Amino acid sequence: MLTEVQEARWSPDQAMVAAGPRRVGVTRLALSNFRNYRSERLALGDGPVVLTGPNGAGKTNLLEALSFLAPGRGLRAARLSEIDRRPVGGDPVMVEGWAVAAHLMARSGAVRIGTGRDPAGGERRTIRIDGETVRSQAALSEQLGIVWLTPQMDRLFVDGPAGRRRFLDRLVLAIDPAHAARVGAYEQALRERARLLRDGVADPGWLAALEEVMAAQGVAVTAARCDTVQRLDAACAEAEGPFPRARLALLGAVETWLDEMPALTAEARFAAALADARRNDALTGGAAVGPHRSDLVVTLPPGGVAAEFASTGEQKALLISIVLAHARLQRALRGSPPLLLLDEIAAHLDAGRRSSLFDLLMRLESQTWLTGTEEAMFAPLRRHAQFLWVHNGTVNQTCF
Repeated sequence: MLTEVQEARWSPDQAMVAAGPRRVGVTRLALSNFRNYRSERLALGDGPVVLTGPNGAGKTNLLEALSFLAPGRGLRAARLSEIDRRPVGGDPVMVEGWAVAAHLMARSGAVRIGTGRDPAGGERRTIRIDGETVRSQAALSEQLGIVWLTPQMDRLFVDGPAGRRRFLDRLVLAIDPAHAARVGAYEQALRERARLLRDGVADPGWLAALEEVMAAQGVAVTAARCDTVQRLDAACAEAEGPFPRARLALLGAVETWLDEMPALTAEARFAAALADARRNDALTGGAAVGPHRSDLVVTLPPGGVAAEFASTGEQKALLISIVLAHARLQRALRGSPPLLLLDEIAAHLDAGRRSSLFDLLMRLESQTWLTGTEEAMFAPLRRHAQFLWVHNGTVNQTCF
């Protein structure tokens, strides 16, 4: 696995890198055996990065590589082994797993991150920060928040609540790095309890211990989500510009308990509800109550129309509005906004909203990566962005 970003050739347009980045972001990026990239190294400026090229060239693959600088399974939620580059034509048989390495400029200073699939560990992911191996992916969140929008998320408001929970948890994680550990602990206890109930293991003490973990971690997860949603709702209400001021709320049983009682009382209520539901949960699988059942509800002012009933264009605008508000919120709470990965976002906006979006992104003081098939879509960024042409797993500077 790559642990250092090797030197890349710098072009004259990259002189601003040497002067020192003003924005939080990636200054060097190296890929090895990642999707359709055999090997690629980039030196980057501190402004927006625009990736253009034909469909299937590898633009989204670059965004996915960047998404692995955060905890989780990346923006495609893929199995790690699925990311390994497959031999093409006369290429030698690949024996190593994929790797991503980056130099970051964070508010705390320069940071080096290397991550990838350990070929000896199957689906195990290894991570190194400044040359030191770290055991927990949560350490990545301490360095940089990363949020993304992809075309697959266009159905976020019309599909089931699971996608909205994942979206919300990514927003929470960018603000609260400890959130991933709490979610992981809750989900592990949830799976273990479901297995015991499914297998008919009638050990009240064992089940009670798991339910106590679920209650404690579940209330903590819910509290973090509620806090982020409340702050984000306020940030959206204060937003200016052509994007709608989304209203957000979080619905669920645990959310209701936290509104009505102290957290410790809510934990006891949650544990009791789980104990009472063991028989039914054994039949249905999982658990009928908990933060895994919560839903993020978004409405469109001024009439309060549910986002799922808004037009496709307004749904996209709502998503952008939420992400921009979140970026401002993270800057206020953590001192720096997140790295934004915006896949094929410009094509869905009219010229006015595109221009406003680019203007808002330039104000965020963090790097934004955007993809599209046509350079002309990004003309307002001509003097501020680094334009890269992507074709068949190779990247070249453009003269746009």
